Amino acid sequence: MTDITTMEELLRDAPTNWGKWGPDDEVGALNYLDAAEVLRGAAQIRSGQVFTLQRLIGDPKGDPVWPGRSPAERTMIMDESNWDDADAPAAPGGLHYADDKIDAFLQGSTQYDALGHVWYGGKIWNGYDARTTIGGLDKASVEPIAERGVAGHGILLDMARFRGKKCLEAGETLTHEDLEACAAAQGTAIEPHDILLVRTNFLALFHEQGDAFYEDFCEPGLTYSPELVRWFQEKEIPNLVTDTIANERTIEPGTGFALPLHCALMRNLGIALTEICDLEKLAASCAEDGRYTFLYTAAPLKVHRATGAPVNPVVIK
Repeated sequence: MTDITTMEELLRDAPTNWGKWGPDDEVGALNYLDAAEVLRGAAQIRSGQVFTLQRLIGDPKGDPVWPGRSPAERTMIMDESNWDDADAPAAPGGLHYADDKIDAFLQGSTQYDALGHVWYGGKIWNGYDARTTIGGLDKASVEPIAERGVAGHGILLDMARFRGKKCLEAGETLTHEDLEACAAAQGTAIEPHDILLVRTNFLALFHEQGDAFYEDFCEPGLTYSPELVRWFQEKEIPNLVTDTIANERTIEPGTGFALPLHCALMRNLGIALTEICDLEKLAASCAEDGRYTFLYTAAPLKVHRATGAPVNPVVIK
């Protein structure tokens, strides 16, 4: 592994799903989530409890973002003070109102990646030319995912609780075998077409450490191996959801590469990646009642040609 110097070398023999759903496909493994899978997820509803997974934008404690991105900024445009002056705006009947706007990275909060967000070798998902990303994604943007929506059978894999920790540590690694062991300990099993929600609670450290959180930045998470990629393909996983900023260990320990699973899972297999989720209330509920499966639903914002979009996933137990 240490002799490998490019992503193309690393993933030369990696499996792909290119062409599996036709030459024009832009939603990849989400195609697994047909009506039967939605009903399989809905069958997990017992109590009607609803959990929203989006992290608060504008959190007074700070918003975790990928290094180099800035947190969202909300600006107040209109409020009651605008009516203090004699030349205040007027509306028939004396209506007053508030208005504001937001300036944010589309991947600067809980969000879905577009399948064309990351690539190597000049090709994005399904073999589209990487030059289709210039000025905006003409292919495999987040828009087709947003138009389609996501619903299916979800399973929480509470890795922090499984390892007896408040949160996983920086750089801590996970394999697919760890996911299966966690599921078994929870009394569940990972089934084909499951939407995987992996809890590390690592972002608790962001709120505790402040700027120090980004020093020698390396999140915990899944790490690349040929076996792991084959497992994801054979299980036909449609969507990987995590509470970290980038879904996987930031730097691959075997090669020193950044985010190889974005390439192996998203670019090659078409697996949707959902990042920066808040899984804490859901995890507490699952630990309390021992039920770790549920209906997972989500729909990112519909943004034309975008590389990703904010989302507020909803889980119903």
